[in-house]
Amino acid sequence: MERAGRMGVAVRGIERADAGAVQRLAPFGVATIHEAQGRTGLLKPAVRPAWPGAAVCGTAVTALLQPGDNWMLHVVAEMIRPGDVVVAACTADNEDGMFGELLATSYRARGGAGLVIDAGVRDVRALAAMRFPVWSRAVHARGTVKAALGSVNVPVVCGGMLVVPGDAIVADDDGVVVVPRERVADVAAAAEARERKEAATRERLARGELGLDVYGMREALAKAGLRYEDGVQN
Repeated sequence: MERAGRMGVAVRGIERADAGAVQRLAPFGVATIHEAQGRTGLLKPAVRPAWPGAAVCGTAVTALLQPGDNWMLHVVAEMIRPGDVVVAACTADNEDGMFGELLATSYRARGGAGLVIDAGVRDVRALAAMRFPVWSRAVHARGTVKAALGSVNVPVVCGGMLVVPGDAIVADDDGVVVVPRERVADVAAAAEARERKEAATRERLARGELGLDVYGMREALAKAGLRYEDGVQN
């Protein structure tokens, strides 16, 4: 694998996760997929949806940005294929408004499904009205310049998580999870199995059963030393 952070390159051809396998992930939330792949893949919780109810499932095309400079967000637009999610990292801490309504319009015209960025965005009201899904570390009106080279379609670290071009990205109100492209089919199968199990559990809880019994917790609690005592009846 190429190291994260390679500068001054824009890679045109990348290997994407199988489209059919990625679509099998789409019905499931971030929490389910995170659990299904062994509780891995989550970006840091500071990367949040720019508007409530945003959700996306697609394949990553990546951009590595310089602080205060969104040049590579324009370069990456050339690489977008339908269903791609742009994942943008920055070489240093930055919260400037790197992305807004105009770039969203461009990405959508190219078939872009959304954006995840470890920096700032702006035009949030317009993004919500467009229903263009965005996750960012900040909302900031400060604009950016176009002067310093970064890279496109190289491995990046976004929100503390390594993202390789072509990985699957799933994001919703709970955050963002990355599924390595070679694991997508296996994780989709695990998520489907987990969802079936949770459906059965949900039915039992809805009937009034306690999680203590549904999950078989009582023996472990007793071994841990939990004692039940009757309170004084008045």
